[in-house]
Amino acid sequence: MRQSPVFRAVSVVGLVFGVTGCTVMSDLNIGQYTAQFSQVTPQNRALREVPAPVQRLTVSVYDFPDLTGQYKEPENVQSLSRAVTQGGAPMLIKALQDAGERRWFSVLDRSNLESLIRERQIVTEMRRIYRNEQNISPSALAPLDHSGIILQGGIIGYDSNTMTGGFGARYLGIGGDRKWKLDLVTVSLRAVSTNSGEVLASVVVRKPIASVADRGSIFRYVALDEILEAEAGVASNEPKQIAVEQAIEKAVMALIAEGAELGIWSFQDKAAGSAYVSNYRAQKYQGDVPTTATVILRPETLNAAQTIKTRPISRASVRSTSVTERRVPPKPPEARTELPPIGAQAGETVG
Repeated sequence: MRQSPVFRAVSVVGLVFGVTGCTVMSDLNIGQYTAQFSQVTPQNRALREVPAPVQRLTVSVYDFPDLTGQYKEPENVQSLSRAVTQGGAPMLIKALQDAGERRWFSVLDRSNLESLIRERQIVTEMRRIYRNEQNISPSALAPLDHSGIILQGGIIGYDSNTMTGGFGARYLGIGGDRKWKLDLVTVSLRAVSTNSGEVLASVVVRKPIASVADRGSIFRYVALDEILEAEAGVASNEPKQIAVEQAIEKAVMALIAEGAELGIWSFQDKAAGSAYVSNYRAQKYQGDVPTTATVILRPETLNAAQTIKTRPISRASVRSTSVTERRVPPKPPEARTELPPIGAQAGETVG
């Protein structure tokens, strides 16, 4: 039996919605999504599997800002939202802690240093007012830790539509198409010596951000004066925050390899460390390492990661010093020597 045009058109519409929309819409149930822990991505897993160092390194992180200054692309109206996340410092701190499962870095958070200083001032003032302590006991307020290396950098680039494309087909008003585009985010990370200010190592990492949209539609006459029109589609956009996070994690991995290559730090397992650096060099030069890269010029700052802990002076030593200073007897008046006036010789007086 021959099917009518209306029946065929409705069948096609059902197929279009079933392929492109119905499965997705069945998953988008309002209120069914709950908060979840951040999942370990392949990039984060690779960061956690970095071979362990000889010793844990203390580093400071002050900020990791968005240096692009770009806003989101306007769709219908102008938007003042930033193109990329402004939370670079927390991402960098998390990536440093994840490196080698917390075996690589002990991170000092300086991004909110003003709040930390104010809290320590509160402790000092409270003990001075209510306990009459002019010198605060180290047991109540220990010295702040410091590091020999400061990690600096930021999000230095965000390029939209670096590559676009798509394909589609339509027959008798029935068809579908796919469109995609790639954006590109670039981050920079460097290690700076606290003692000399020398840049010890610096890396740059780029991460593409993919967006894909699928759409199916139908537009045809089912009768002389009747038109059937339907459309369904779904789009998938890679979150920019996750892309920036993965770029920072990759930058930490690259900085570890660069630092080991330059002798700033070293791996506990020499064989595993050598394989890690070789893999990094192969990715960096895409398998074609130039001969000039075989000669390593190390930084002028030696032992940049080494720090000396601040130890408070004990109260006993302070007390003994004060008592010794007080027990020094003053010179008697007759034992004091007077210098002659300016211009007078020994044994002469100035009239």
